[in-house]
Amino acid sequence: RPDRSGISHIRGCYVNENREIVSQFDQSLGLMSQEESEKLLAILRRTLSGTLGKNLADITFSTQQVVDSEEHRLLMALRGSSLADEEAVQALFQRVISSLTLEGNYLILLAHDTYDVPYRAKDGERMDDASDQVFSYILCSICPVKLTKPALSYFVYENAFHDLKADWVVSPPEAGFLFPAFDERTTNLYNALYYSRDIGENHPELIDALFRTPPPMPAAVQKETFESLLGETLAEDCSYHVVQAVHSQLRDMIEEHKASKEEQPLLLSKGEVRSVLSSCGVAAPHVDAFEAQYDQAFGPEAGLSPRNLVDPKQLEVRTPDVTIHVNPERSDLVETRMIEGTRYILIRANEGVEVNGVSIQIS
Repeated sequence: RPDRSGISHIRGCYVNENREIVSQFDQSLGLMSQEESEKLLAILRRTLSGTLGKNLADITFSTQQVVDSEEHRLLMALRGSSLADEEAVQALFQRVISSLTLEGNYLILLAHDTYDVPYRAKDGERMDDASDQVFSYILCSICPVKLTKPALSYFVYENAFHDLKADWVVSPPEAGFLFPAFDERTTNLYNALYYSRDIGENHPELIDALFRTPPPMPAAVQKETFESLLGETLAEDCSYHVVQAVHSQLRDMIEEHKASKEEQPLLLSKGEVRSVLSSCGVAAPHVDAFEAQYDQAFGPEAGLSPRNLVDPKQLEVRTPDVTIHVNPERSDLVETRMIEGTRYILIRANEGVEVNGVSIQIS
């Protein structure tokens, strides 16, 4: 934020579609207009936006990496020199360019800042003037640069129309990271915070190039994998009632965690997922089959965020020709039934039924 940021300058480079650096810059925010600097900071701030476990993922370094590894030394050199280490800056640019597959032109933006962490007393009271430590970090944003379309514009003060030619504009970040992580109100050199705009694509090749760690499974892929496992392993137990009950329990967990205001993200272990299935009436052999497939799909020690598995605001029932969106709190209005050998989805509708905006009567 402009009123709290200590960022004085932005380093970066402009990369064309052939993965060539067209230009490099070291832009002072003090020499920019207030409007321009605020827009630039807003782009950087987007790299810290989204939900933990979805757009934001924890990247964990091993102890050996922190002690002696090329990738960790590079990040520490950038942070320690406040981006003044030219060799380190160029090395980071090349790692991004050589690994990232991004259509069109883009910018790599680098910022360094220090944050005086306010002291917090045992009773929870915050004391801004009693900082006991400084959090020094670097922030990297990778932003596509896209060409706008020509348009006709009306200039009020001239009372005339003018043609607006196509121009290149900086788009919100596609990916980026914060190093080191800021956990429990302190510096964590063993972690970085990685950002991906698309929850279905987190650019694993970029994660490998920057951190040399296994990339986390994208949130959208977690959801698809979980749904696939339920359908394949529950077999005849995979009824509307069971799936609705599983989703209902997961939504309740999300609400309870939100109400508790816990800072740590909610994660479910394999054992907790097993308990959810068992409590929803899934037979033990099918639960065992799900557990075995879970190990292969996610890993035996993997924790899953319920937010990545269900949509807390929507329940969707889909056939090849019909899609029904249901308020999750009224999932009881839907049931499945076999009538004279034909499968039906039944929706209880007492009043307020409309077809293309026209109120209809059911008799």
